[in-house]
Amino acid sequence: MRFACSRTGRSGERLVAEECLGFGRYFAAGRLEKRVCRESGGSRGSARKIIDSRLERAPAGRMREMAMQKTYMAKPAEVESKWWVVDAAGKAVGRLATEIAVILMGKHRPTYTPHVDTGDYVIVLNVDKVVFTGDKWDAKEYTWYTGYTGLRSETARERFEKKPESILYDAVRRMLPKNKLARKMLEKLKLYSGPEHPHQAQRPEAIELGGDTK
Repeated sequence: MRFACSRTGRSGERLVAEECLGFGRYFAAGRLEKRVCRESGGSRGSARKIIDSRLERAPAGRMREMAMQKTYMAKPAEVESKWWVVDAAGKAVGRLATEIAVILMGKHRPTYTPHVDTGDYVIVLNVDKVVFTGDKWDAKEYTWYTGYTGLRSETARERFEKKPESILYDAVRRMLPKNKLARKMLEKLKLYSGPEHPHQAQRPEAIELGGDTK
């Protein structure tokens, strides 16, 4: 069955080919059948036959790939994690933590899969030299419950004086998913207060994160 689009005058074969090439989601949702059916004036079954015949006769090229394309899901055994080293001296906590969380989750990879740990290892040096912008050192408060009466709290400056690593650690932790997979991701975060680290055997690559603080 051949037909022409009443709006554009294109042939039905051309219409099917363009839809399969440029609108894979449109085709997958079944809307292409409705459009072909509307333009041809036939039933939905005849429209399905037209589409199937076009795909069967199509070369093993992009049109067939678009019609048969499947979403890639990474498998744990296929993931190869890399090691990165970051200098946190003078970097803003929020900006740095955001980019670190992306690497830990694996969202920087085209093979990112939500239910699989596809992230890399991140070594952060000089975490005792991170900075907060504005007056966050005194205005920002961390609160928690102990199970006893009352709410415990402390400022960012007080927590930094006790344990400098906890500032960046908590910032990254709160940007990760709230599930068991996030705990595995956090194990890949290595924080050190000085310029040295014990992971030379992994040959980490230097990477610039966080941008400049103005």
